[in-house]
Amino acid sequence: MEIVASGIRSTGKLHLGNYFGAISNFVKMQHKNKCYFFIADYHTLTTHHNNKELHDNVRRVFVEYLAAGLDPEVANIYIQSDVPELCELYLLLNMSAYLGELERTTSFKDKARKQPDNVNAGLLTYPVLMAADILIHHAHKVPVGKDQEQNLEMTRKFVRRFNNMYGVKYFREPVAYNFGEELVKVPGLDGKGKMGKSENNGIFLSDDEKTIRKKVMSAVTDSGPQKPNSKMSEAVQNLFTILEIVSTNDTIEYFKEKYASCEIRYGDLKKQLAEDINKTIEPIREKIKEIDANNDFLIKTAKKGAEKARENAVNTIKEVREIIGIRNF
Repeated sequence: MEIVASGIRSTGKLHLGNYFGAISNFVKMQHKNKCYFFIADYHTLTTHHNNKELHDNVRRVFVEYLAAGLDPEVANIYIQSDVPELCELYLLLNMSAYLGELERTTSFKDKARKQPDNVNAGLLTYPVLMAADILIHHAHKVPVGKDQEQNLEMTRKFVRRFNNMYGVKYFREPVAYNFGEELVKVPGLDGKGKMGKSENNGIFLSDDEKTIRKKVMSAVTDSGPQKPNSKMSEAVQNLFTILEIVSTNDTIEYFKEKYASCEIRYGDLKKQLAEDINKTIEPIREKIKEIDANNDFLIKTAKKGAEKARENAVNTIKEVREIIGIRNF
């Protein structure tokens, strides 16, 4: 059985992109692999320092993880900061991570551009913490999006360096887990790019029917096709992409034919899309309410997840210390 590790930053509510792009696949793989899924609150600190929101965001993502189908009886689900051994492995791996290679990572350069007044050491060493998240469990596979592929390659580099430096074959190089199929990329409602919380273009799993309807009806479109079988604009193609994720084949074909014949009415398309999104989200939304109201269950589940995650972590740190030469008198 393969060991899989992956996390989601605790920046707030999960949206359709999170669900169809990652979590739905997590739900499938949890029954075929030994999985470690975590809420990455340490990673969040590289960009967010609002202590009033942090705990609430962690709790919200934890609730929505469970509501979306992750099973704590099958997978190991925990909060990153509940495993203190991660910090020690992060520190030890930093001792052989070099400034030049960290400065060249795309994720660091992008974030440094976006937040020039907050280019912190955590942002620079983000790939090292990500490596610690993976290696603490000796994970074989890591589900990653395109934007994280370089950081995963950094993990592989750190593995080779550690093993060569100490003359061991302790860590193995993890590989990307692509779920055996092309990843679903859910676009935003603003007519460009992918769906995301910071872009303010998403539909969240906890959104009510009225909110979803309002968001979809205000989605960007264009003036309509000018001639039969004309190419769709990016904004309209985005709506059809979401339609293909949540609607039936009959519905999809109906609106494709209407577009091809220049008879499409975007208002009708949006109404149908909002209805189908609501049908998809409704069971998750109800589950969110149920789990959110059961604080005892959340406490018990988080504690159990931390205990299971620490079983690996404690053993890994003990062995890494021995390899490095950190020993008791």
